Amino acid sequence: MAWKTLDAMDLNGKRVLTRVDINVPVENGTVTDATRIERIVPTITDILAKGGTPILLAHFGRPKGQPNPDMSLRITLPALEAALGRPVTFIDRPDRAQIDALPMDAVVLVENTRFTPMEEKNDPQMAQFLASLGDVYCNDAFSAAHRAHASTEGVAHLLPSCAGRLMEAELKALEAALGAPQRPVVAVVGGAKVSTKLDLLGNLVDKVDILVIGGGMANTFLAAQGIDVGKSLCEHDMTPTAKKIAEKAAAKGCEILLPTDVVVAREFKANAANETVAADTCPADAMILDAGPASVEAITAAFARAKTLIWNGPLGAFEIEPFDTATNAAAAAAAEATKAGTLISVAGGGDTVAALNKAGAAESFTYISTAGGAFLEWMEGKTLPGVAALG
Repeated sequence: MAWKTLDAMDLNGKRVLTRVDINVPVENGTVTDATRIERIVPTITDILAKGGTPILLAHFGRPKGQPNPDMSLRITLPALEAALGRPVTFIDRPDRAQIDALPMDAVVLVENTRFTPMEEKNDPQMAQFLASLGDVYCNDAFSAAHRAHASTEGVAHLLPSCAGRLMEAELKALEAALGAPQRPVVAVVGGAKVSTKLDLLGNLVDKVDILVIGGGMANTFLAAQGIDVGKSLCEHDMTPTAKKIAEKAAAKGCEILLPTDVVVAREFKANAANETVAADTCPADAMILDAGPASVEAITAAFARAKTLIWNGPLGAFEIEPFDTATNAAAAAAAEATKAGTLISVAGGGDTVAALNKAGAAESFTYISTAGGAFLEWMEGKTLPGVAALG
């Protein structure tokens, strides 16, 4: 897909509408994690360096189309100013005259775009209003790119448009992972339910060479093979679907890696008494909570053969010890291969980022996407409206 970057735009003297994602966690009136704010700094800095004025558009929380003082973007100002090292002008009800009265080197933050129902409806009137505030549109919010809203899609058609630095990095990383990847490609897909990742699995068996299935999803695939998974989390009604996915994978030459040994326990709690058994000998009164060491060995061997890795979802109940063992060991192997230069590794999704951070492996991955829904929809092969509008 053809999309322009900041390098292709003349921004000198221009007001640059910049869609960002600063929907950050807040406690007691203070931002507790400024990661999303820090990641937009390169885009804002580049716009200023090119003589443009960044006019930041963003949503915050779910105000349901109504002004809500508890969800005002004003709360992000201290963290935004700290990250940029300069003051930021907050505008509650913007108009072009107000913006044009500001110096060119100002940074402007406009109030929550979702304080009106017109935003999520992608109302043309709101898109026109937003376009009137700027001369160029820059989308740096990949995490909101799967939404066709006025500030993410509608306005992009009305002004010269480009991707910001964070959006550019995300799109390049995903293109390298799924668009034109170096092969062999391995995908790790974990999590609780097959039903939530049907489109993802269906797309991946077309695109990857090895598909590693972990977490509760693996139990459903094991059950589809006639294996008794005891009291494990398992969608028994999805076993016919799991069979079809396995058949499609076989027809496409995609190898599916399921656990051959598993760690089982009688209760779901930290440090519960547990044992490792063959995947087809799970006791009737036990539940599978992690992949076993032989399974991890097979997964790390796949990483050693691979050139590209895409990861979404943990391999076991990573939140509680010792059922984070498989996820931690596989993550460490992926991190080592990436550091050695033999693997391009891209990961994303909320649980995935948390699991890789917990394993201490995230920093070594080639790219970690903080975009949940947008990352998943991209992996599913869907067109993202906010990206398509930049073409």
